[in-house]
Amino acid sequence: MNEHQLLNISSSPHVRDGKLTTGKVMLDVILSLMPVTIVGVIRYGFHAFLVILLSVLSAVASEYIFDRITKRPNTITDGSAVVTGLLLALCLPPKAPLYLPILGSVFAIVVVKCLFGGLGKNFLNPALTARCFLLISFGTAMTNYSVDSVSSATPLAAFNAGESVNVMSVFLGGSTGVIGSSALALLLGGLFLLVTGGISWEIPVSCIAVFTLFMGLFGEGGFTPSYLALQICGGGLLMGAFFMATDPVTSPVTSRGHLVYGALVGLIGGLFRVFGSSADSFSYAIIITNMLVPFIDKIPVPKPLGYNNGEYKEREFPKAAVNLTVITLVAGLVLSGIYAMTKSKIEEQELADTLASYQEVCPDAFSFEFDDDLDTAIESLGDDVYDESFGRTYVNTAVVGYDEDGEVVGYVLSVTSSDGYDGDITLSIGLTTDGTVIKLAFTTLTETAGMGMRVDEDAFKGQFEGVNTDAFILNKSGDSTEDNEIDTVSGASTSSGAVVNAVNTALAFFAEYIG
Repeated sequence: MNEHQLLNISSSPHVRDGKLTTGKVMLDVILSLMPVTIVGVIRYGFHAFLVILLSVLSAVASEYIFDRITKRPNTITDGSAVVTGLLLALCLPPKAPLYLPILGSVFAIVVVKCLFGGLGKNFLNPALTARCFLLISFGTAMTNYSVDSVSSATPLAAFNAGESVNVMSVFLGGSTGVIGSSALALLLGGLFLLVTGGISWEIPVSCIAVFTLFMGLFGEGGFTPSYLALQICGGGLLMGAFFMATDPVTSPVTSRGHLVYGALVGLIGGLFRVFGSSADSFSYAIIITNMLVPFIDKIPVPKPLGYNNGEYKEREFPKAAVNLTVITLVAGLVLSGIYAMTKSKIEEQELADTLASYQEVCPDAFSFEFDDDLDTAIESLGDDVYDESFGRTYVNTAVVGYDEDGEVVGYVLSVTSSDGYDGDITLSIGLTTDGTVIKLAFTTLTETAGMGMRVDEDAFKGQFEGVNTDAFILNKSGDSTEDNEIDTVSGASTSSGAVVNAVNTALAFFAEYIG
């Protein structure tokens, strides 16, 4: 046997088409994403273009540097890194800080793809896994969908809050959302992939069909056409069904497996959409189903040619996958039971903490009571930002403090700022009857330890106490000389600014509805 007759043992597929290369497949995906990319840049402007550019460049650079360090062949020419960077960018908010696409792309390429052996060996979709990583690590930045400095909710979040939503605007990409939110452009790109053979119909069709059926049966809008159209066009369904779930590396290998896989994605996405707390559920739905692919591949295994019934066991029972599924379900049930048993205690503790914060910021009060006029004023605000000039701040409650003789001695306002570095910041602000700040107390604070968490120290909070002003000013340079100037916590200007804006919101509400 000469060298030309030697057999080469490699991973599947073993039958190859010389014309169909990885580069050709990736080029088709890139072309299919051009409509939604162009619409996103036109809709959201130059910053969105920078997010896309940095994401793609970071993905390509990460793969190139990893190949050089590990002395592997250069793989950036296959175009898969470009696709990963582009998909990740299209799933980011249009005004995302520029470090997000860079961190996300590095994580997607190095951690999810290259460390598992490169293209074809990763078991999770790199772009989606990176998006989930960013959602967990930078929740506030990843959910800030402000455009032209105006913050607004995504269509599904607005619908869930009881607001009316223009479905046609969502379809055309004119509503608030991620860069790649145009349903029409996504459908055009998905159709292009179907026509060129880049994907098959089973996954997107089964995913969308099962999701639509689930929403019709269990969603609050039932089978109302406008309701189902909104659910299909919003929340990442089309991006997930056509471009993420169809990833050939992390999806099953057979047509029947594709149908089962797509149906599971649609089912889990529907469960999260209806019963979850986040309207954006398909990232997690696809990631979870990616992990079930080995189990799905066991179900429709075809009978090899040449084996008779006695020699071949058609289906091997996947004990490991079943055991893992059972363990996961049991653990989930146990955790759910523990939560149900402790929910009332948790609510009681939260109420006690709230009352304690009232007493802390208004110590002269003997009791606290709600006021009908103030409650009506807060209800009239709805879930909208109180004043855009103070960022994303919301007035939660306002109570009146009375002494033992029934005289008003102060007011306590609970205000939330969603502009914290690591999440929402909620604090109680005590005010005298003339609007002088008595004291601040935090009820929600999850900022970075040693940095943002220092806003809870007296050195920072004490600057507000005893000051009567229309608004405070954040002084980033320090050494303030005016009573209404607040020196920022070193290295935590974002957290400091969120607190100042929350206090200013309380002062503005006091001036408008109380003072």
